[in-house]
Amino acid sequence: MVHVPKLTRADAVAALRNPLALIAAHWTPHPRTVQRAALAALVMAVVIVVTGGAVRLTGSGLGCPTWPTCTDDSLTTTSAMGFHGAIEFGNRMLTYVLCAAVGWAIVAARAEKPWRRGLTRLGWAQFWVVMGNAVLGGIVVLVGLNPYTVAAHFLLSSALIAVATVTWERTREGDGAPRPLVGKAVRQLVWFLVTASVLLIAVGTVVTGAGPHAGDSSEVDRININWETVSKLHAVLAWIVVTLTFALWFVLKAVDAPKGPLDRTRDLFLILLGQGVIGYVQYFTHLPEALVGLHMFGSCLVWIGVLRVLLSLRERPALEARLPDQAYAATSSSIAGPR
Repeated sequence: MVHVPKLTRADAVAALRNPLALIAAHWTPHPRTVQRAALAALVMAVVIVVTGGAVRLTGSGLGCPTWPTCTDDSLTTTSAMGFHGAIEFGNRMLTYVLCAAVGWAIVAARAEKPWRRGLTRLGWAQFWVVMGNAVLGGIVVLVGLNPYTVAAHFLLSSALIAVATVTWERTREGDGAPRPLVGKAVRQLVWFLVTASVLLIAVGTVVTGAGPHAGDSSEVDRININWETVSKLHAVLAWIVVTLTFALWFVLKAVDAPKGPLDRTRDLFLILLGQGVIGYVQYFTHLPEALVGLHMFGSCLVWIGVLRVLLSLRERPALEARLPDQAYAATSSSIAGPR
């Protein structure tokens, strides 16, 4: 029979004050567990974007006409609200799944030995972005799907994906000082790529706000701009991103860069090609809902791919352990690693 330690009053008080510290004191996750927890949070960040797109594309944006409850009289959807109410309420419930995934990532990062404070902070950053976006999503409903608030909602989701991607990558690195793997000129080229990608995503939200998919079957305001004109601007930015990626691959080959940056640049280029095909097909077929949803998924993959290229330009080794004669006066907490 497994011995269960007796919970003292001090343990109970400590658990109330800092439950994460108590969990960390009794559990040490394997590094792969921490990596999988961070990956789960990233996957859920993408899923919530795709399901949010499904809400919009099925015209279910006001399926629950108020917030934080679904109706004035019911916390949940009712049978009278039909398909649209179920879609909108289901997307709201997925926010709790996302919170659970982010919470798991925070707990795993906090319990890892040695404790990596920076990794834990990235997990908490995800949590607060999720909370902020949940409130913003409620505002979107309360203002009747105003296109500018919808655009801000998507941009904040992109910020969540960015933090989740960085967290996942950091779980597979050490906490040593970053060491660049390529020269300054290559790093500057990648920052141009990142900037162009941000503009591409931002203009994409304008395309959505001006396009025909308003998000609900009722009369919903649209951004007062010619949809085809802004779509062409979006396509130009997409070609700029593709060109920069292609140029980056050639530069990396020319300078004999390490395999990591080369592989990630190649992966990004392939994702961009697929996304471009989907984008042109949906444009010439008058934006069928299935292709628009697939394009939203592709935009998440492009953003993740760009960030992974950026993060591949440096390496972060593990911190070297202190020698006994250098740490004889240190406390056990200080030896455990960076705080």
